[in-house]
Amino acid sequence: MTYTAWIILTASLVGLSCGLIGVFLILRKMAMMADAISHTVLLGIVVAFIITQELTGVHMLIGAIIAGLLTALFVQWLNSLDVQQEAAIGIVFTTLFAIGVILIEAFVGNAHLDVQHALMGEITFIPWNRITLPIVGSIPKATAILTLVFFVVLLFIIAFYKEWKITTFDPGLAASVGIPVLFMHYLFMSLVSITTVASFDAVGAIMVVAMLITPAASAYLWTDRLYMMLVISGLFGVASAVIGYFIAAWIDTSISGSMAFATGLIFLASYLLSPKHGLLAKYLKPEKIETFE
Repeated sequence: MTYTAWIILTASLVGLSCGLIGVFLILRKMAMMADAISHTVLLGIVVAFIITQELTGVHMLIGAIIAGLLTALFVQWLNSLDVQQEAAIGIVFTTLFAIGVILIEAFVGNAHLDVQHALMGEITFIPWNRITLPIVGSIPKATAILTLVFFVVLLFIIAFYKEWKITTFDPGLAASVGIPVLFMHYLFMSLVSITTVASFDAVGAIMVVAMLITPAASAYLWTDRLYMMLVISGLFGVASAVIGYFIAAWIDTSISGSMAFATGLIFLASYLLSPKHGLLAKYLKPEKIETFE
């Protein structure tokens, strides 16, 4: 495969995984939690590096998952103290991210880990960092990891589809029929953390947030069916990756930034053209004429 193809494939895998996870974030009204976790995983990554002095390995994933779960726990704890959810997310997000930035400046030194890299990623270098796998041969490491993450996310969504659906729309009903609502919540937060950290090094926090929220928000305008929303959101994530790459090539700018911008273009098009909730549909819909008998 060519250099361009590997970049588009890797970004498309980010779009697919984040698009699927993002649907449940939108429906659970936890969109800002995606922003929080995509930034607070930096703290987990930095702490894992300080302990092991290695920038690769499973410990980075474990550190990020722990940071993501701590974010969810702290937000829930502040909620129990009557702090509004948006305020709780803002407090936890800024505090943990700031601690991560401070630790980078104080302890990481000259390692290939900095705030700009955390925000924008290094997607242009993905094709050069390769691993050799049986059957498939030499492929970019980020592509292999993101492929694995995509299948893990897809497997959990298919395996627990009924549980995700009930806990998302009616947690009270889910608890009454014996579904462990709290366990499903933290399992979901773990999936968000895994998806985020797998995407983090490749595309950066900004694109992760865009891919987690915007494709799902766009899909929400097109359908009221959960399974269709999952499909459309994943497709919008892939489309954003492809369109964003060619925008970046056209104007010679940041690839990750352009892909994040492309998600906004797709949302704008959805907002205008959606047949049910779109702006044009509302204006073109014939007004009902009241009749009196």
